[in-house]
Amino acid sequence: MARLQITQTKSYIGSKQNHRDTLRSLGLKRLNDVVVKEDRPEFRGMVHTVRHLVTVEEVD
Repeated sequence: MARLQITQTKSYIGSKQNHRDTLRSLGLKRLNDVVVKEDRPEFRGMVHTVRHLVTVEEVD
């Protein structure tokens, strides 16, 4: 199964509370944090919510 490498590239300061909660749910706590998650619709939706704060790469 494919995996996604999610990196927080921008600060959440000034963002909506929903965006902060989504970053926390993904496991991102601070700038330049990186997490690897399975490529599932749940994670794709979360990434779509905060797409302006993160970058996503597919990893095998």
